[in-house]
Amino acid sequence: MTCRLIIALSSLLFYQSVVASPSIALGYTPKYPVSFKHFDYVDPNARKGGDLVLSGFGNFDSLNPYLLKGSAADGLTLLIFEPLMVQSQDEPYSLYAHLAEDIQLAADKLSVTFRLNPRARFSDGAPVLADDVKFSFDTLKSDKANPQYRFYWADIKKATVLGQRKIRFDFARINPEIHLITAQMPVFARKWVGKNAFDKLSRTKPIGSGPYIIDNYQLGKDITYTRNPDYWAKDLNTRRGMFNFDRITYKYYKDETVQLEALKAGEYDFRLENYSKQWAKGYVGPQFDNKLIINETLQHKNIAGMQGFFFNTRRELFKDKRVRKALALAFDFNWSNKNLFYGQYTRCDSYFSNSELAATGLPEGSELRLLNKYRHKLDPDIFNKVWKPSQTDRPGDLRENLKQAKDLLEQAGWQIRDGVLKNKQGRVFEFEVMLAQKGFERILAPYAHHLKKLGITVRYRTVDVSLYIRRMRTFEFDLMVSSYSQSQSPGNELYNFWHSRSAKQEGSRNLIGINDPVVDALIDEAVFSKNRKQLITAVRALDRVLLHGEYLVPNWFINVHRVAYWDKFNKPKTQPLYYEAESWAVMSWWHKKK
Repeated sequence: MTCRLIIALSSLLFYQSVVASPSIALGYTPKYPVSFKHFDYVDPNARKGGDLVLSGFGNFDSLNPYLLKGSAADGLTLLIFEPLMVQSQDEPYSLYAHLAEDIQLAADKLSVTFRLNPRARFSDGAPVLADDVKFSFDTLKSDKANPQYRFYWADIKKATVLGQRKIRFDFARINPEIHLITAQMPVFARKWVGKNAFDKLSRTKPIGSGPYIIDNYQLGKDITYTRNPDYWAKDLNTRRGMFNFDRITYKYYKDETVQLEALKAGEYDFRLENYSKQWAKGYVGPQFDNKLIINETLQHKNIAGMQGFFFNTRRELFKDKRVRKALALAFDFNWSNKNLFYGQYTRCDSYFSNSELAATGLPEGSELRLLNKYRHKLDPDIFNKVWKPSQTDRPGDLRENLKQAKDLLEQAGWQIRDGVLKNKQGRVFEFEVMLAQKGFERILAPYAHHLKKLGITVRYRTVDVSLYIRRMRTFEFDLMVSSYSQSQSPGNELYNFWHSRSAKQEGSRNLIGINDPVVDALIDEAVFSKNRKQLITAVRALDRVLLHGEYLVPNWFINVHRVAYWDKFNKPKTQPLYYEAESWAVMSWWHKKK
């Protein structure tokens, strides 16, 4: 989320107005007026009632989604906890009054003040007060919570209670997006934590202000939420026509094939499919022939971001860029797309794939001028060569790629001896790929086969989801499959993704371990850009530097959501633009009348 924002009713210049407003947007006037009744992508007359059953993958062992340790149950952040202001899903980046009835940015841009809605209530009936907001902020920014919040809120210095329902946040410096980030802060009741240590609070049912409460659960197996009949915001414009099911249950499965068969058997209602083979071959049977289960693709405008095989550059084996590039050359995406993915995917060619933020061609204009500031620290190829992922379109391409990879490995000090790739110290080139789902094994097998031709031994194994998460958070892996999703206006989250200050911080999203002063500087350029044009320039420059860093083997993306669901639901006529399919179903669908 990020960059520049403007008070909803302000005029031409950023930050000119200090008038309290019920909405804010990133450099434009919000779509919805003060008097709006509901979002366009919901139906205000949606029928209330019935159950929705969803599937989770792996297991869970916590009811607290804000901790570094443990795996939190699905649904908590969507159903239990709420932010000060709600983001719409049909604008690039607009927020509307919710727990806070307005927002007011100080004239010096170093603080923001919120007035809380006097109707706001937690699930236990207690009012949402400024003290709860401050407590939530102080707790999440402490060392007891996941460190991602300390990164994301680094420029929020402190929270000060000005009254029962009035709170001010002071900033350490002027940050163009920080008051927008503050408005999205989740709030929970101080009573929930009580005298307990927050990092030990994993089994106590949370007290939030959201539309649902936890009814019952079996750790690792299932969790059921019940709609709160006294939900304070059920008639508010940011919630009208939403959260229509009486009960929402998540059932957990540890195998994706079993998970799909469970859908066919009617064990749950809705599925988002992420595997091309399953989508091409698995959605067959009488339930589909008779239209009892509907499978369809839903269009969206989400930025695809980047998915890939992430190198852990903290490992000595992957510190040399030539080695990383050589490994990337051995991946045959075209063969995989044709034979494994049924032609459904497009290759990721940017950390901001499928958007205007992606770097293209050679740098020119404002982007070139920006990169010239750091030319002495950059690889000359950034200015002279267009970066592209390895291609295998034509016969012989893979062979040429492997020859180039062999040359790069030799330049980096690796040579084949007795059929095995070794360096001068005699170390064998071998590594492990950590997977969370067995479906990726069929993709790793041909990749490992090509690497073996270079003398490289690759082991890959699928581990339990909880172990996968733990090893990811502590950077205990060689290579892993992961992704960077992006907002329409990237900003402060980039510090958590790629900035040097997050490279050694366990729990950060800097899984690769990027520690580059130019990347740091370009992140600053993006976060502190003064308008959309400058943001695009900075992000494209950042994208280009990351791509030339060869930090991962690019995977693929698809610009639709593949979903299947039992034909017992209605959905709004208008879809959002920027959304996740399952969240939209949870928030906006409803049961048909029987």
